Amino acid sequence: MALIVQKYGGTSMGSIDRIKNVAKRIKRWHDNGHQVVVVVSAMSGETNRLIDLARQISSDPDPREYDQMVSTGEQVSISLLAMAIKELGVGARSFTGRQVAIKTDSSHNKARIESIDDASIREQLDAGNVVIVAGFQGVDDQGNATTLGRGGSDTTGVAVAAALGADECQIYTDVDGVYTTDPRVTSKAKKLEKITFEEMLEMASLGSKILQIRSVEFAGKYGVPLRVLSSFDENTDGSFDQDFQDNVGTLITIDEGDSMEQAIISGIAFNRDEAKIVVRGVPDHPGIASAILTPIGRANIEIDMIVQNLSTGGTTDFTFTVNRTDLDKAIKVLNDEVKDDIGAKEILGNSEVVKVSLVGVGMRSHAGVASLMFQTLAENNINIQMISTSEIKISVLIQDQHLEKAVKSLHTAFGLDREDGDSRVAGQ
Repeated sequence: MALIVQKYGGTSMGSIDRIKNVAKRIKRWHDNGHQVVVVVSAMSGETNRLIDLARQISSDPDPREYDQMVSTGEQVSISLLAMAIKELGVGARSFTGRQVAIKTDSSHNKARIESIDDASIREQLDAGNVVIVAGFQGVDDQGNATTLGRGGSDTTGVAVAAALGADECQIYTDVDGVYTTDPRVTSKAKKLEKITFEEMLEMASLGSKILQIRSVEFAGKYGVPLRVLSSFDENTDGSFDQDFQDNVGTLITIDEGDSMEQAIISGIAFNRDEAKIVVRGVPDHPGIASAILTPIGRANIEIDMIVQNLSTGGTTDFTFTVNRTDLDKAIKVLNDEVKDDIGAKEILGNSEVVKVSLVGVGMRSHAGVASLMFQTLAENNINIQMISTSEIKISVLIQDQHLEKAVKSLHTAFGLDREDGDSRVAGQ
């Protein structure tokens, strides 16, 4: 018997029929002797509907009242799922974030979990019931409802699993695992049986939308085994073509195992939301980078890649990337607060760029990854505008029109097309 925490997102809970199918899946785990705790999101589209209602009242809703309202979506989901499970003859009890209680700080709309009182959950599990917990929400020290931000149900699932010491946290979504890259870009993408927390964290931060970054950080910190699975492998009548436990998905684990000796590259991530800013003709002297980036930081704009060119005639160009939605704001800050103060010649912005990244713990023990990446892009006539690296990733900024060609060619060059999934570097 294992203690399993399962998380189902809004798509999985998107209709009454889907909720009934989720209930059937949970029943099968319960019938096989496992203790099951389920964390659910609001039904697909419900959170957006609630947010739209708030925006119709106020362009800047009161944060406390906003959380009080938007957290109700999950309350509907947990009750419906509890009813569906009971209809199948299995005991079930639902809990809101306040009832558990999931204690958070008071940062409304983006609260962070501080502790979870697991007593009520364990009491229900000991009584043989399935426990359903509302994701995305908690309660602060003043008893106010709080929400964790978009994708917060993933974090709730991992946090509940950590508090209970669960054997596994299963994230059910509309994909059947983590792939070497987005299958919509190349049909040769392969599902990974296993990936490390470190690799998954890099892929999530570099553009992969499968898991919320905070949930991966939380799982890695507390050593919670994560598994990404599909909630859509059942037939229309709710039956399954295979044993429900054969749906193995992708395991995200802290154990690297033999991966450093086998798969050099685990995956290719990309981010379409990049924009490049060039501050041209910057005087080349100490403190210039701080003079440029400090006002950007004050404006709450996050910086990604940074490059400073070699000085020519006492001046240089300073280039960095921001989220595409922040481009206009960043350029205004630079023109209003920086350009004249530092004597820069001009500020240029470019939103027609994308970031493509190789990720893999195998980079630590294999040379030649960067050279093969750059060679492959050159052979496909793809110019590299910026480069950044870490111990387990290499990222390049390229023209957005070359995204698909870059991903496909790199996927092939590093052996990710291979049936055995053994990524390689030429000559090794």
